[in-house]
Parts: sequence; C-alpha cells; structure tokens
Amino acid sequence: MKKILPLTLVALFLFSVGCASKDYVKQQIDPLVERISKLEAKVSALESTLSKAIPANVDEARKEAAEAKALAQEAMKYAKDCCGKAEAAARKAEAAADRAEAALKKAETSAEKAKKAFELEQKK
Repeated sequence: MKKILPLTLVALFLFSVGCASKDYVKQQIDPLVERISKLEAKVSALESTLSKAIPANVDEARKEAAEAKALAQEAMKYAKDCCGKAEAAARKAEAAADRAEAALKKAETSAEKAKKAFELEQKK
C-alpha cells in the first residue's frame, strides 16, 4: 500500500498537468490574430495618410519658405524705397506746378501791361 500511494500520486500529478491541444491554442490565438490584423490595417492607413500630408523633404520645404520670406522682405524694402522716391517726385512736381502758376501770373500781368501800353500808344 505504501508503494501504491506514491505511484497514485505521481499518476494524478501527471494527469492533472495536461498539455494544451492545437485546437485550444487556435481558439485562444484566433481573436488576437484578428485584432492584430485590424490594428495593422489601421496603422498602414495612417502611414499612407501621413505620407501624403507631409512633404517628402521637410528640410527642403523649410528652405523654400525661408527663401520666400527673404524675397518678400526684399520686395517690401524695394516697395518702400520706390514709395519714398515717388513721394519726393510728387513734391518736386508740386513745386514745379507752383512755380509754373507763379510764372503764368507774371506772364498774365506782363501781358496786361503790354496790352495797356499798346493801347496807350495807339491812342497817341
């Protein structure tokens, strides 16, 4: 009896620690495989969306943006210079117009005097 008891215990222990069958493992892994496949599909979709949205060469895009900014600043400076020159030219033109008006008034006055002198010569 003493010998049977340890053998029985060993047999019980061996039968209690069973191995997993292929079907059991497949049942447990299939839902995980499906979830992983769905996640992989979502990741692929996100990667393709990002690759379309982000330029291929970010450094090149930054360089082009910096060049565009520099050109815009240069154009603004040039426009300010041109505006200043235009204002100066407008002031000169206005001064010339004032001088022309003054000369016109002098010419009209001289014409009036000449006309009066002519009329006086005619009356003599």
